[in-house]
Amino acid sequence: MSSTVPNVIQPRPAAQQDPRLLRRRHALVVVLTFLTGCADAIGFLSLGGAFASVMTGNMVLLGLSAGRGDAELALTSGCAIVSFIVGVLAGARVVGSARPGDPVWPRRVTWALVLELLVFVVFLVVWEVTLHTADARVHLALLMLSAVALGVQSSAIQRFGVPGLSSTYLTGTLTSLIAGVAARSPWGNLRPKAQVLLALMVGAAVGALVALHLPVVAPALLIVPLVLVIVVSARMRA
Repeated sequence: MSSTVPNVIQPRPAAQQDPRLLRRRHALVVVLTFLTGCADAIGFLSLGGAFASVMTGNMVLLGLSAGRGDAELALTSGCAIVSFIVGVLAGARVVGSARPGDPVWPRRVTWALVLELLVFVVFLVVWEVTLHTADARVHLALLMLSAVALGVQSSAIQRFGVPGLSSTYLTGTLTSLIAGVAARSPWGNLRPKAQVLLALMVGAAVGALVALHLPVVAPALLIVPLVLVIVVSARMRA
């Protein structure tokens, strides 16, 4: 899973940060990655066949649509890309840039996640109101809302200033994991990457099952994990 990664500035070295808070931060990122998997599955299966966070995949779909002359796929994937960019820009304005001396979980990251939650609340309302009457235009609007929300989330995670840490674009995480396995790196170094990738796949599986068999509760897969992260992160102190 890939997308353009903004430049980051390293915060305080991890050695100077509370290991318990670092582990808690990683756990919260894993929860957000589960959310991402759910959102991508729901978007792909129920909202027009594009992804809410995988912009590389959407770019491939956009090129594919040009080759096939598929205007509907071009519109869906193109709108998802534009919406994600809007979310990244909005999130970046909220969180700012990583700075030396940052705490493990800067308060602005939580503010950005609150913005993401507000977008998903709108998603929830539109989803439930139109569940049995939605047409292609409603599906497109829902996909765009989901992409905006995950764009905000992407910027929020970048605020940590930790290279390779992400909850949305994970091709680099997979590459790093396999390279580490090949180099026989200690499992303690590989485990966080494996956990994030597993969370993405589990989220996609759960999202697919719910989207196909119990669509009325699909928005809960996006909102409940996010509320959990916001509540826990609000209590974190560097």
